[in-house]
Amino acid sequence: MTLEEIRQAATRIGGIAHRTPVISSRTFNQTAGVEAFFKCENFQRGGAFKIRGAANFIFSIPAADCARGVVAFSSGNHAQAVAIASASAGAPATIVMPTDAPRSKLEATRGYGARVVVFDRLREDREAIGRGIAEETGATLVPPFDHPWIIAGQGTAALEFMEQVADLDAMVVPIGGGGLISGCATAAKAINPSIRVFGVEPEDGNDTWLSIRAGQRCEIPAPKTIADGLRAPKPGAVTFPIIQRLVDDIFLVSEDEIRGAVKFLLTRMKILAEPSGAVPAAAVLARKMPPEIKRAGILISGGNVDYELLAAL
Repeated sequence: MTLEEIRQAATRIGGIAHRTPVISSRTFNQTAGVEAFFKCENFQRGGAFKIRGAANFIFSIPAADCARGVVAFSSGNHAQAVAIASASAGAPATIVMPTDAPRSKLEATRGYGARVVVFDRLREDREAIGRGIAEETGATLVPPFDHPWIIAGQGTAALEFMEQVADLDAMVVPIGGGGLISGCATAAKAINPSIRVFGVEPEDGNDTWLSIRAGQRCEIPAPKTIADGLRAPKPGAVTFPIIQRLVDDIFLVSEDEIRGAVKFLLTRMKILAEPSGAVPAAAVLARKMPPEIKRAGILISGGNVDYELLAAL
């Protein structure tokens, strides 16, 4: 993965992905003890950063293959992104989603015109279901994170961030399968080699944290964290070597810290972030970063949260 590939992706997706805003908060800075800047991908098309990678992938598929459609598996944000991008490309989309995916994400995915196939995440293999549909229909499988086209697209978020805010000491990014942080770390360190990149995972979804310490990819049982977008049980084969090379450290946050961050962002900053999108803010609020970090870029990856869950928080 190179900075040039990410720049090419930015050009490719320019007509469909928004250039999202960056905001700051004195209250957050005082609480966290750091000057923080928030890249608000919750204002992105489809409510999350995923449109960047999905669009770059789908727009890179040869036209003849694209006409046969696409298939994807996702708990929600990638599903919506594939539905939006495939509609733009004129390709029929089938999305494999777990039965316990947030209802708002299921409804939104159907609303964008995709056919949804549900499965039990504790008993069935979503990848096997997706591959089976692709083989039966001739559709192209659009992976959620583990592909260079996806990584390059996700990296455009950091490319924009670095243009919008100068002299960041660190960038803090959530980790699910690793596509977002792989692309962001590639872009950020190519532009500023001295910047530090930190990943954040839920304590119950710590597969990448374990993998880094073991020096190889580790698989964990299906996580039950409130951060439904970060439930990948194992880092990707493509993303993990990039994370090993470019990510400085990974922080873990508790469920209470995630809930607290969602509440803080909404009530004090008026940002609606889903739990997965709030984990970087949770880590910074809990002062998990090294004390020498004075200016931190925090990537709010998405804002798609069920109303019932939000009310419960």
